[in-house]
Amino acid sequence: MPEWAAFAGFVGVVLAGLLFLARASTSAVVPSPDPQGTEFPATLTDRVVGTPEHRRPRAGPMRLSTTALLVNVAVSQGLFASLLVVGIWVASVPASTLGLTAAALGPVPLAAGVGLGLGLHAVNAVGSRVTERFGLGDTTALREAMAPDSARGWAALLLVVLPLVAGFEELLFRGVLIGAFATGFGVPPWLLVALSSVAFALGHGAQGRIGIVVTGALGFVLGVAFVLTGSLIAVIVAHYLVNALEFVVNES
Repeated sequence: MPEWAAFAGFVGVVLAGLLFLARASTSAVVPSPDPQGTEFPATLTDRVVGTPEHRRPRAGPMRLSTTALLVNVAVSQGLFASLLVVGIWVASVPASTLGLTAAALGPVPLAAGVGLGLGLHAVNAVGSRVTERFGLGDTTALREAMAPDSARGWAALLLVVLPLVAGFEELLFRGVLIGAFATGFGVPPWLLVALSSVAFALGHGAQGRIGIVVTGALGFVLGVAFVLTGSLIAVIVAHYLVNALEFVVNES
């Protein structure tokens, strides 16, 4: 018999830790203005492409290198994922409530995930252009900070970091917060879709305010897809494709 109350408390601790980390990591990827208005020296890219002075980042807290940021993401996400899996096992949460049934792992959900991921990437690309065109905010700081500059870095990003991020976040925000909690506590899944989307958005604070809004909308669509398909693999694939294509198309 699943220990739903204890499991919910444990998930709350994991979620709080994730939100705290997201808040703390914001300064590591988004430069903050310097009170005196001094600027970073021009980077190699600035010298080559002639980035205008007014568009160069203002001085602020020291930011993590790309390698350090990728390692930080992999380690932190891996740690949280391991804790969550242990909690699921200890609480005896049925895999079926998480969207991990034989049918949910078949080719149809996989194809649905691919189609959803491609569609979301297209919508996201249009949204980014609109956001940039009207100056609504910068959603690219985190992506640019994590973009590798070597083949080995790209392999680590596409084969380790992004699959880990997609797997953990979908397990937590869709599999647990929607699937398991709907079964364990009898809460309507559509209400949980809305609540998990808010939590998902807050967990991406490093992407700035506009990034939080966009991520919340993405989380809502993934939540709806999870409820309709009942498949965790579908939303993991979709989530991975959105992230991977964002990097490949814009940073490669």
